[in-house]
Amino acid sequence: MIEVKNLTKRYGENIALNNISFTVGENTIIGFLGPNGAGKSTTMNIITGYLSASSGSVKVGGFDTLDQPNEAKRMIGYLPELPPLYMDMTVKEYLNFVYELKKVTLPREKHLREICALVKILDVSRRLIGNLSKGYRQRVGLAQALVGNPPVLILDEPTVGLDPKQIIEVRNLIKGLGKNHTVILSSHILPEIQAVADRILVVNRGSLVADGTPFELEHSMSAEHHLSVRMEGAAEEVEKALRGMRFVQGVQNFGEKEPGVWEYEISVAEGEDLRRALFSLASKRNWPVLSMTSSDLSLEDVFLRLTGSAYLQDNLTKGGDAQ
Repeated sequence: MIEVKNLTKRYGENIALNNISFTVGENTIIGFLGPNGAGKSTTMNIITGYLSASSGSVKVGGFDTLDQPNEAKRMIGYLPELPPLYMDMTVKEYLNFVYELKKVTLPREKHLREICALVKILDVSRRLIGNLSKGYRQRVGLAQALVGNPPVLILDEPTVGLDPKQIIEVRNLIKGLGKNHTVILSSHILPEIQAVADRILVVNRGSLVADGTPFELEHSMSAEHHLSVRMEGAAEEVEKALRGMRFVQGVQNFGEKEPGVWEYEISVAEGEDLRRALFSLASKRNWPVLSMTSSDLSLEDVFLRLTGSAYLQDNLTKGGDAQ
């Protein structure tokens, strides 16, 4: 659905993007991570056609954003970090304006009402945008991105200004949208990305430094791969069964931690995920699993290793706020 090839953006001698390439398939949610100034917004602005690249190419739905800009833009719904709202319009007036601007052909009243219901702004549709809270304005911004039902959604910090309940609602909405749309989601909030993204791209200082699923990133950067498991059952039988599992390279028994419950450290072959097979084994043998933890790095650890002091400096200057 999206193909970015050798994308570079220069501002004089400064390089904002340095030869970035990636592809995104249909009905996929991509988490776009990076510290401030890493190149996230620049990349998104080039994909949407708001900025031109110094070199390289972008195709959306097969349309080149340089050679076929109108066709490419019709494929995209965009929510920038600061939503493009008109404060002196009501929500309904604004969405009708966006509908006309995009030259949408779907049934107007039905389409706009469905969008308002989806992002939960029906109850404020007749209010002036300037009188809405920041959270509601963010929802209106998301609504305008959905007008025309574009197959690609690019969302830059979509939960800024929302309270915890609203954040959960927007996460669930994005998950639902990912079933029928290609979504690129940019955020500083790592749990938000981890909760919804099928795949994660990490940019730092204008370069793409990582690309993979959350599990792949966490697993690939860990020097050792162990599972620590507490399981109830006869220790000798459990240990023998664990050693017989595919991809298990070793098992160490750390003793009885509570009556009938033993703790085992299982060494796993690189690149393999043993968790599902282990639960299946325990279920068949009627061995309750009381806890399971991995030695793999967390997504936050991975991000800090990839971006280093840039991310830490961002947080220090913002008083510890990851946004």
